[in-house]
Amino acid sequence: MRGSDSGGALLERRMSRRFQVYMIGEGVLVGIVGGAIVTLYRYVLSGSESLLRVFVGVVREQPVLIAAWVVCALLLCVLTCKLLVWEPYTQGSGIPQVDAEVMGQLDMPWWRVTLAKFIEGTLCCLGGLSLGREGPSVQLGAMGGKAVSKIIGRGRGEERLLVTCGAAAGMSAAFSAPLTGVLFAIEEIHKEFTAPLIISVMASAVSSDFIASQVLGLQPVLKFPLAQSLPHACYLYVIALGVLCGLLGAAHNRGMFLASERLYARVDRFLPYARLVVPFAASAVLVFFAPQFTCGGEEILKLLESPQALAVAAVAFLLVGKYLATTLAFASGAPGGTLFPLCVMGALCGYLFATVSSHALGLPQEFLPNFVVLGVAGLFASVVRAPVTAVVLAFELTGSLEALLSVSVVSVLSYVTANLTGVDPLYEHLLG
Repeated sequence: MRGSDSGGALLERRMSRRFQVYMIGEGVLVGIVGGAIVTLYRYVLSGSESLLRVFVGVVREQPVLIAAWVVCALLLCVLTCKLLVWEPYTQGSGIPQVDAEVMGQLDMPWWRVTLAKFIEGTLCCLGGLSLGREGPSVQLGAMGGKAVSKIIGRGRGEERLLVTCGAAAGMSAAFSAPLTGVLFAIEEIHKEFTAPLIISVMASAVSSDFIASQVLGLQPVLKFPLAQSLPHACYLYVIALGVLCGLLGAAHNRGMFLASERLYARVDRFLPYARLVVPFAASAVLVFFAPQFTCGGEEILKLLESPQALAVAAVAFLLVGKYLATTLAFASGAPGGTLFPLCVMGALCGYLFATVSSHALGLPQEFLPNFVVLGVAGLFASVVRAPVTAVVLAFELTGSLEALLSVSVVSVLSYVTANLTGVDPLYEHLLG
């Protein structure tokens, strides 16, 4: 009997090892499929934003074309709404839907979601809505994982693992940051740490990043090189920024929830048209008068990367304006994400904090890039409540382990502070 038990345990270990090998191969396959979809999505969105800037420039020089632009914006809104009616699971960023899919609460039609989300994201980008591509990329990658599962005939349990792999592939290709994709999929999507899952998710994220880097280049979407590491004498500033990011992250979520559940909820007829027309109309105006607030936020990042220092009032204006534009778009249920605008707002928070501290308290100016990265990690950790992912994201943004301690301090403090406010994490609230 004892020998039989020993043999059964040995067989179980061998099956477990074989299962892990299978999952690595399937993870690579999901990474290739998800990475290809998201890479194409990024390429199309980049072209759409460039086309929008060119079209706006032409309209500026020929005001008679303003009527044509109004018609175009209205048409983009109508097409987006028709797709949302056709496939409702594409509403919003898509991350809560992926959470529900992994939990077994949803069974999304992968091909309808993929097709609709891809086109909707492109239409919203052409309209100039202040939305990110990372949330949709997670959903697109997850649906790539589900497609692979259906094609190779896997059961529902293994399908959920492959959906998680696809989510990691989507995040990896969206940020060009494979470790961030791994941690986000495990910490935010699956919320379980098991050996087969981690190995397969890593295989998926790495293969996805390889596909994206072959087409779009090796540089990450956000790149903030640090000139020097932060000395311990500056860690009082780090602690203060962590608490500030926690409070701002809670305020960010509270504002999002109020806008969606108090303001847009009052619009209960002619849905989704009556809601989405608001951000499309606002963006049609902003592209002319405040283009920095439109699309993901690349225009703001260019300003932050400029060698010329920005005034405190200008940074505060950019931060408030970007938040309002993003809230107006995201709370309406428009098919787009908030992660890239969130990172831009985090960079602005860090820049603003460092600039004020430099003028008022004598913080050396050369550490400003460090606090920009700390702001990204801190706001990400407080809004999403994924501090480990925030730390890894900051590492991949800087390419330096020297900032690991300061980033960890900011992320943990921000996470704790946001939790103490009693405000829900963004995606968990949306899932509920």
